Amino acid sequence: MGSKHKIIGKPERRVDAWGKVTGRAKFAEDYSVAHQLWGKVLRSKHPHAKILRIDTTKAETLPGVEAIVTARDIPGSKVFGIVVKNQQILCEDRVRYLGDGIALVAARSREICEEAVALIEIDYEPLPVISDPEEALKPGALPIHGDKNEFVHHKVCKGDVEKGFAEADFIIECTFKTQFVEHSYIEPEAVLAEPAEQGGVVITGSVQNLFSSRRSVAEALNLPLSRVQIIQATLGGSFGGKDEVMTSMCCRAAILATKTGKPVKMVNSREESMLESYKRHPYVLYYKWGAKHDGSITAMEVRCIADGGAYASMSPFVTWRSVVQATGPYCCENVKTDIYAAYTNNNYTGAMRGFGSPQVNFAIESMMDELAAKVGMNPLEIRMKNGFENGAVTATGQKLTHTVSLKEVLTKAAQEIGFEAKWQKYRSLKSGEKKRGVGLACSYRGVSLGAEGTDAAETIVSVQTDGSVIVSSGVTDMGQGAQTQMSQIAAEVLGITMDRIQFLNTNTSRVADSGPTVASRGTIMGGTAAKNAAEKVKTTLLEVGAAMIGCDVGSLDLAENYLINVKTNERLASFSELCAECFRKGKPMMGFGWHHSPPTSWDEEHGQGDAYFTFVYGANATEVEVDTETGKVNVIDFVSVHDVGKAINRGMVIGQMCGGVAMGLGYGLLEEFEIEEGVPKQLNFDEYLIATAMDVPRIRTIIVENEDPAGPFGAKSVGEPTNELAAPAIVNAIFNATGRRLYEIPANLERVLLGHKLTRTGKRGSEVKANHG
Repeated sequence: MGSKHKIIGKPERRVDAWGKVTGRAKFAEDYSVAHQLWGKVLRSKHPHAKILRIDTTKAETLPGVEAIVTARDIPGSKVFGIVVKNQQILCEDRVRYLGDGIALVAARSREICEEAVALIEIDYEPLPVISDPEEALKPGALPIHGDKNEFVHHKVCKGDVEKGFAEADFIIECTFKTQFVEHSYIEPEAVLAEPAEQGGVVITGSVQNLFSSRRSVAEALNLPLSRVQIIQATLGGSFGGKDEVMTSMCCRAAILATKTGKPVKMVNSREESMLESYKRHPYVLYYKWGAKHDGSITAMEVRCIADGGAYASMSPFVTWRSVVQATGPYCCENVKTDIYAAYTNNNYTGAMRGFGSPQVNFAIESMMDELAAKVGMNPLEIRMKNGFENGAVTATGQKLTHTVSLKEVLTKAAQEIGFEAKWQKYRSLKSGEKKRGVGLACSYRGVSLGAEGTDAAETIVSVQTDGSVIVSSGVTDMGQGAQTQMSQIAAEVLGITMDRIQFLNTNTSRVADSGPTVASRGTIMGGTAAKNAAEKVKTTLLEVGAAMIGCDVGSLDLAENYLINVKTNERLASFSELCAECFRKGKPMMGFGWHHSPPTSWDEEHGQGDAYFTFVYGANATEVEVDTETGKVNVIDFVSVHDVGKAINRGMVIGQMCGGVAMGLGYGLLEEFEIEEGVPKQLNFDEYLIATAMDVPRIRTIIVENEDPAGPFGAKSVGEPTNELAAPAIVNAIFNATGRRLYEIPANLERVLLGHKLTRTGKRGSEVKANHG
């Protein structure tokens, strides 16, 4: 089927490549205007405290200072939040983490801003710091918001879990723990806010989710949405990290610009960025499975606690994805899952690539290897025995009606790395300081937002009179390639080459609210909208072409920049000539494409429903070498296999797969944003470790294509699935090499050397119990 496409499936050059490689791309910090002021925020000195007094007198008298703003100066809402509105733009009476802002300064230079901020006097009354989410949930813990610290409880209930455990031959219980992770985008946050000519404000910045930020700015300033325009600058990475932290910065800059009547620019340093920004959720995961001696699973009971930090942010949605996928792509009739989120005085946690999947996948795939070891099967066999097939029913009661390719991706990954032979060989080797092992992990992942909420997007395709094309969308490109994917889809439909297309960055006053750019929904939602828009224009072009040539519309098509006869492939007119004719006839050449996702459903009380309209499947296999003297783990080979539905741009899909592995490797081995009693321990990359080219091995990628009617040309998603499997695959490989199971990541030097001792004591261990009825 792919052979008939001219553009789809090809590794076309990215539409944003030229600007980036030549340095012409304008990132947020590159935007400056005449007479602009600089803005800066004064942040808390305590992770938890009452604010007794704010004195800005000295700062106000400093020459060059044009405005000082505190919470009482905000004309509208002082809080924001996509799900729960409890995040403070500026704190008035209480700070809840070290990243909280208390006052704003607008001044004529950055240096004056720094000096003014230092002159603001704050009196605090320190409060007890809660840094452990399990402690936060205990009776009597000081509430950080409202009257309790629990603010999320999602559940899934299927069958009778007690009956399932009674039927089991044995029970496995394990406790796992994951860490805070910094997004580590290259570009720190930056915005430029300008008073609009007709009232309101125009903001240009490194914003991921422009429409949610616009709503918050409008509420803070008591403005209608039409008076707040947010324009996306080229983003230097996000990985889910430029949402609420950017909303906060947009609100602050807009307040200063409105108060002074002048443009205000705000730019975070790396230290400010890491101090204030949200992180990936740390989880504590309690897993209990009942199983038979043949390896079948009779019951799964899961309890997870997520550290939500100081504010709700996206925790309700992140943990909902976790609860849906907490038992993995495995068949089990009896399931009970409870996932909680708790407030603490740590950095708040929110969206990050994977969005609640990496944490549970680490636990699920570790449990599968534990189960395999107990019943004497290898890790591939246990997954093939229990894995989903076509028509399977998930833990939420959803029957899978699409192509379920779990066993296909598993088999391809295992065969490519020679898994079974190596696994058997390495587990039997006992001597040597350096030991090798292979590991396997797989997953299924719901595509797009699912039953979280409204899932729709707009893309506009505007054909010009000379045959060039302008495309714009409410879906944001943060570097993942969404603009190129949508351009290829439009080019395929219109039968033109990519060089004719210009893609515009998202502007909230030019396109419709298309929801957040999250959940790997860029291609399946924005791309489908682009296809719809281009098809509308194509219909008009062919009708005009038929009248111009004097033939039936059904005999015409568009291909390779020409109007052609579909039977003879004869070129009848150039695309440019056809567009000029449309203009002469007064016909519209702009298509507005809108796509609303297929239906989903969710029963929150029972945790049942069709959570997502389709799913994707992936598998990773890796080989590691463990130095048992130092604890150093070298990943020496890696295979990444993903069913993407249809690869719109094969080069970019491979790029996503390799990038996802590199990030997942860091999650598994290196990265940990350490917080002690609410105080971050690393605020720059000299201490926060991320994977480098020296850490990333050869990565072999295998693209599987089972086209899905839910997506454009059969495409689904790839961005996040590629990041959620590397860590468990690596940890399973360490187990194969050393015989030691690690229950906590990252698998750094200390944990690899000492982890087996830690897991034999306390609550982080594994326990296997025989069931005697």
